[in-house]
Amino acid sequence: MSQFLDWLPDSPIVAFTILLLVSLAIPPWFERLRLPGLVGLLIAGVVLGPNGLQLLDPSSETMKLFSDIGKVYLLFVAGLEIDLEQFHKNKHRSLGFGLSTFLVPLMVGMFLGFAFGFGPNAAILIGSILSSHTPIGYPIIQRLGLVEAESVVVTIGATVFTDISALFVLAICVSIHAGEFSVYGLIWQLSLLAIYSAIVLLGFSRLGKIYFRRTGDDESNQFLFVLLVLFVASVGAQIIKVDMIVGAFLAGLAINEVVGNSPVKEKVEFLGSVLFIPFFFVAMGLLLNIPVFIATLINSFELTLAIVLGLIGSKFIAAWIAKKLYRYNWNETMVMWSLSLPQVAATLAATLVGLQVGLLTEAVFNSVIVMMVVTSTLGPLLTQRFAPKLRLITPLLDTPEPLLWWENRPEFSLPELNPPFRIVVPVYNPKTERYLMEMAALIARHESGGIIPLSVATQAQIHLDEPELQLALRNSRILLNQALKVGQEFNIETKPELRIDNDVATGIIRTACEQNASLIIMGWSQNTRLRARLFGTVIDSVFWSSHCPVAVMKLLQEPIAIKTILIPVKTLTVQTIRTVRFAQLLADTNQAQITVLHVCPSQAQPEQIALIHREIDHVLHRTGPQVQSDIKIIASDEVSSVILSETQQVDLIILRSQRRRTAGGLEVSSVTSEVIHQLPCSMILFGEPHS
Repeated sequence: MSQFLDWLPDSPIVAFTILLLVSLAIPPWFERLRLPGLVGLLIAGVVLGPNGLQLLDPSSETMKLFSDIGKVYLLFVAGLEIDLEQFHKNKHRSLGFGLSTFLVPLMVGMFLGFAFGFGPNAAILIGSILSSHTPIGYPIIQRLGLVEAESVVVTIGATVFTDISALFVLAICVSIHAGEFSVYGLIWQLSLLAIYSAIVLLGFSRLGKIYFRRTGDDESNQFLFVLLVLFVASVGAQIIKVDMIVGAFLAGLAINEVVGNSPVKEKVEFLGSVLFIPFFFVAMGLLLNIPVFIATLINSFELTLAIVLGLIGSKFIAAWIAKKLYRYNWNETMVMWSLSLPQVAATLAATLVGLQVGLLTEAVFNSVIVMMVVTSTLGPLLTQRFAPKLRLITPLLDTPEPLLWWENRPEFSLPELNPPFRIVVPVYNPKTERYLMEMAALIARHESGGIIPLSVATQAQIHLDEPELQLALRNSRILLNQALKVGQEFNIETKPELRIDNDVATGIIRTACEQNASLIIMGWSQNTRLRARLFGTVIDSVFWSSHCPVAVMKLLQEPIAIKTILIPVKTLTVQTIRTVRFAQLLADTNQAQITVLHVCPSQAQPEQIALIHREIDHVLHRTGPQVQSDIKIIASDEVSSVILSETQQVDLIILRSQRRRTAGGLEVSSVTSEVIHQLPCSMILFGEPHS
């Protein structure tokens, strides 16, 4: 092994390459074993560190840099991910539960610290480490359609209070540890922290809004601005002798509302999730001294057990207090407990800071690692156990709001301003052009509208006499002539458009907006090249930026032959209902039958299933074309397998796309992604405008 190490060059590039390989390969293996991928990164750090293969040195400047960047990035993303809207919905109860789930673990942690011989400062820090939480069971809640349940909203909102409070306690403890304690010094430090927090939260938020408004769609500079805010806030925290993670978290909160769910936020999180945050967890593994870790479990087993049980018990007591205060039932209480139980982001970062400054011992650090593994596994299991028993929250189905976006535009309030229904159909591939035009013709005829076939010839240069552009224009005219013939066959008004633009997606969305289009129909392109993964595709850009709904289609047969349509429904949101409405419209054009499929968890209660059936039936028969329809509700935890099985019996499936985009393209759920790649039938991916 030593010969191999001598062969490797002494270069930071080597460490960076190893970290990339670990971040790519390790997490998927552990997730297949139903273990958190972060645990795999910790173990990889142990294997590669001083107690293993010695390929990475935790004391090197390279690893210190990666660890610090990962640490601040982790807390920055935690601040970005906090749902401030959820917090405001029930802010009083969120603050109440936040206070409970912060103070009870804080007091328990302080008691444990004193009991095991730690000083007051270290004991308070141990208490603050137990007081935060990371609700990693939230995706389970989303799948069950319970994100609007009050107990869930209150728990997620409480995250704002617990994380801020825990990090402030950390900042004070570290500041006291760095110098001589005095009442005057404490007041001065608290004053500095308050002023600094106000500057970051108010100043950076206002500055960010101004900068984003002035830069418009310049995502590159906006991305750099967000990163600059992160590191300026981190440096500012160090200037006032507060740990950098406090500044990073406050910067995340400040920029939270500025970036919203924009592509800039997706790019920021993408960079963190694939690079710096995995690097941080590997660096944490490098600090794990295996002999000391084993000795801790053997000789200090009481400390480890006390911290784990103290955390679990104190979080339960906090949830029980909320139950008594707000009269929640036991299922709601258990869900609140399960969501507030896991300790990952702020906990690990604060523990590492405490270890580095000498406030905490390696025994505490190792015990917190055990606590992270236990709680990040137990929390989601409890959420999966109790969440299905919550009362299902259904949308306001009786709202007068129209069920298709083009029926809800402000100008429709005046009949004389009601524009004709138009469909823009970008044509590019001669093999798919006819089916797309036929589908557009069926919908346009149903809505008494017209079609605008569009071909975009790209030209980045000013000169329009380039041979490549002239060839592209000639091919575009051929495609548009073919599209015109299809429109004439169906006796539909067809107005071909030829556009020269420097970007295909921009040409499509601008044409659709200029023509006041009601719908864009595009062909599906499964582009897996590296550039598409990094920067997205034309489809991704159109989905994100378009002013009207977009239907991306992969048609395996003539639209006229489609007689059975499947619509998987996850939760009954207004957006989902509009997708069902679109399916009804499509079915009515061709006298087809639709089947609404809902896959509920295997633990779902019979009354929940009956309620879902009633609500779906209400949606189908409320408004819109009354077509032959069926409802299927199947209890299973293998959602994608059930959907794929049902697609064997239909001609077309309609899936809903969220109007978000990652740096690598359009974001759909993992289930949708898996289904798309194995479909035996035609497919439509339907999405509404981003609002």
